[in-house]
Amino acid sequence: MPNDKNGVILLNMGGPDTLDSVRPFLFNLFSDREIIRLGPAFLQKFLAWIISRRRAPKSRAIYSKIGGSSPLKEISFQQALALQKTLREDGDYIVTVAMRYWPPFADEAIQELLKAEVTHLTAVTLYPHYSKATTGSSIAHLQKSLQRLAPDIPLTIISSWPTEESYIKVLAENITKGLQDFDSQAVEIVYSAHSLPVSFIQAGDPYVDHIKQTIAAIETITQQSGRLCYQSRSGPVEWLSPSTPEMLEILAKEGCKNILMVPISFVSDHVETLYEINILYREQAAQLGMCLKPSASLNTDPLFIQGLKSLVLQNKE
Repeated sequence: MPNDKNGVILLNMGGPDTLDSVRPFLFNLFSDREIIRLGPAFLQKFLAWIISRRRAPKSRAIYSKIGGSSPLKEISFQQALALQKTLREDGDYIVTVAMRYWPPFADEAIQELLKAEVTHLTAVTLYPHYSKATTGSSIAHLQKSLQRLAPDIPLTIISSWPTEESYIKVLAENITKGLQDFDSQAVEIVYSAHSLPVSFIQAGDPYVDHIKQTIAAIETITQQSGRLCYQSRSGPVEWLSPSTPEMLEILAKEGCKNILMVPISFVSDHVETLYEINILYREQAAQLGMCLKPSASLNTDPLFIQGLKSLVLQNKE
């Protein structure tokens, strides 16, 4: 309808915006039983408090190496603004952001859109590949807020988009550009995704299948094959393998000299790209006699924003 005012909420994890925010951010993260169950439910927050206190010093040291905070909030709002600008070519849209573990939370996003008198909401996950630990938790958080604040507003949920055309195209273009930086030398393409406990996949989580769909679509365009590994594991449970550090060891033993690392499950720069890939894994590769370079992050790339626009318009009721 021509008089509809459409609200769009981009869902993401969030990150500490100061070094003092690191510990409470970790507490919020470990308090979420959707991603980790710390004993019986009544002990979850107590154990989360202990773990966050123990891990905060190391995490603060890591964030201090990338500017003292996570850029995720700033980048997400830049994506929201870019998306809003292009969507307004097709209707009345206002786009905002809801984070899961650090402000702005879902309540704030919904209240902003209610003040703007939107008549319909669309939630778009910024995780292309569905997992209950990421998109699942964010959607549940959003739905609880919406039920409390505005239960009558219709909600469309876009929960995964592993083969969205523009998303695949921009990844393929970034890989092609990244390969050119090696001046025709032999290069191994390595897709690095955020890890998950194996138990999630065994319980039916489609995360790995979605990632493999993305890679297959990319390689149809690039005609270049790559290898998949998983970063950011923590804790004593069994995680997806091989880990990214393990993959680097494997490639070094095979005589590899150059690696283009593609952050396949991340659409924004965050600690996983700025610290783990650009610092930690680059240093590990150098110690193993290899040159590691990352492909460009998507952030506000116009082609990526066009992909988000297509998702919203294709799913409009």
